[in-house]
Amino acid sequence: MAKSRRKRPSYGRLALVTALAAIAATVPLSSGALAATALPAVEPRAETPALHDDEAGGDADADDPAIWRNPADPDRSLVVATAKQGGLRVYDLHAREVQSVPAPAAPGPDDAPGRFNNVDLVHGLRLPSGRADLAVTSDRGSDRLRVYRIDRNRAGGPLADVTDPSAAPVFSSSQEEINEQRTAYGLATWTDPSTGRSYALVSQRERTRIALLELTPKSNGTVGYRKVRTLDLPADFRLPNGTSWSPCGEPGELPQVEGMAVDPANGTLYAGQEDVGIWRIRADLTGKPQLADKVREFGVPGTYDESTEECVAGADPGYGGKHLKADVEGLTLLNQDDGDGYLLASSQGDNTFAAYDRELSDRNEYEGGFRVTAASSALDGSEECDGAAALNEPLGATYPHGLLVVQDGHDAPGDPERPSTDFKFVDLGDVLDAVDD
Repeated sequence: MAKSRRKRPSYGRLALVTALAAIAATVPLSSGALAATALPAVEPRAETPALHDDEAGGDADADDPAIWRNPADPDRSLVVATAKQGGLRVYDLHAREVQSVPAPAAPGPDDAPGRFNNVDLVHGLRLPSGRADLAVTSDRGSDRLRVYRIDRNRAGGPLADVTDPSAAPVFSSSQEEINEQRTAYGLATWTDPSTGRSYALVSQRERTRIALLELTPKSNGTVGYRKVRTLDLPADFRLPNGTSWSPCGEPGELPQVEGMAVDPANGTLYAGQEDVGIWRIRADLTGKPQLADKVREFGVPGTYDESTEECVAGADPGYGGKHLKADVEGLTLLNQDDGDGYLLASSQGDNTFAAYDRELSDRNEYEGGFRVTAASSALDGSEECDGAAALNEPLGATYPHGLLVVQDGHDAPGDPERPSTDFKFVDLGDVLDAVDD
């Protein structure tokens, strides 16, 4: 049976975390660490109940959120979020759970169970019963998309499964391949304004491939999809000194993409290749991808140590970026009324967020960053953030300036013997004040 959770290799971060915490006060900070600590801090207003990735907690692990605005009553808007093997969670604006949607069971005793990785929204898709808002999630466990209709007033909860039961795997050709879990991973949605057609862009776990899938409503009210095309990002890179470099990883793994977001104004896909940087690509996956920013570790050689399941880093040749520490994770667009705005990216390696100018004419220039820090002893900040979602629209009296939701990979305080994750709700006005300072 496929493992439900696997440790990803890093340059010794996991193995050294305890030692680093003990000596942090006595060791001079690097320039990167100084930059991270100098960033402004914002505090969450609320947090969701903790999820626990163990048997007692239903193997639930917070990952990626999306924000749905209720146009009829913004105070009753929702946050839809993935909990991996725990399925989906739906929260109100006070971070209270409204609905829990289980992931599908494994089709056989030796098969992988459903595992929801990323989620995004589609607004106004035409179904036989009328236009509907949808939550679309990547089911890494079964290598499929799952589609849920959103109805705030529906008895039993706002999400109703409308997935076409005949939907085929995205990348796999058999259940045996699905069980290898090189399956649907990151996800972003896009509606082409020139045609009105809606799509999901889906990345493949442990590969560099991204697939463009058109969402296809069926006459019975379900929603399927068809593959339009795929694009493979580079797995190795030519450095200025003439050498070739590829990120260190477990044997057979390629540098994968997870965090993705599409700018609806110009049809630009931003894709976070975790150990490489942020790519700028046409959302229809035509044209040549451009690397908009790189992680600091770009170009650093590494050797994988099987005994520790860690990568041992060599000397830094100095070809990396300045603003992102691997992994680059959750990406989200913060739109503003004047057409300006920001692309926000989770810099997971140093627990910060980077803000880039949304405008292509400014080549997505870096505009600043921030950290999400503890508001009190009972309400901590965000660490090792996987997913993020921003909505710059008024959400009633609770968040009149909009909302940013970020995953917290280490919820505290809590039981140190149990893995605990959740989502933090941050007033978007506080984020804009921090970035604009």
